[in-house]
Amino acid sequence: MDIKLPSLQALVRTIQQVPAISPRHIHKVAHFFLTMNTLEREQFCQTIMTSCKNLEECVTCCSWKEVSGTCLFCDDPKRDKTIICIVETWHDLCSIERTNSFNGVYHVLGGSLNPLEGISPEDLTLMTLKQRVLAGGCKELILAMNQTPEGEATTAFIAHMLKECSLNMTCLARGLPVGGSLEFMDKLTVHKALTERRAF
Repeated sequence: MDIKLPSLQALVRTIQQVPAISPRHIHKVAHFFLTMNTLEREQFCQTIMTSCKNLEECVTCCSWKEVSGTCLFCDDPKRDKTIICIVETWHDLCSIERTNSFNGVYHVLGGSLNPLEGISPEDLTLMTLKQRVLAGGCKELILAMNQTPEGEATTAFIAHMLKECSLNMTCLARGLPVGGSLEFMDKLTVHKALTERRAF
């Protein structure tokens, strides 16, 4: 029987907008929200609103930073600004940071090319990346996209876009399984893929 509760259906549709939640867990998440007490629910919503207000994208690397603060990566004097690691998402950046194997800076694309989903080069931060490279100072680009068809297409696009630039392009070693995402890899796998990267 189709349970017709308009308010519950509206909540489920809203939760479905969150990419990481699988269809079989959506109703569990809805139940979690519905069973929170009023104070917990208000605090939860307030935290989301406050975070959205206080966080913004860094104009250089496009990762998150505090509105009132500096970028954790671009403004860190201990990081090597000549090496830029290009990742699809913030989650991928965090996966690499957890390995403590990389001391360069990042560039977050905001996704990968996917014509079927309507994601074109204009929807990513590719032009910001190009301007950043053309500004000089970069010696190596690590193409750390996920090894999916979309990730491979994005890697090829970047390589073509920057082919006239005199810099070293590398990609992660094939320790990562084809079809895998950095977000779900263990630290050792990401560490080996990063330290054993090869020329692209």
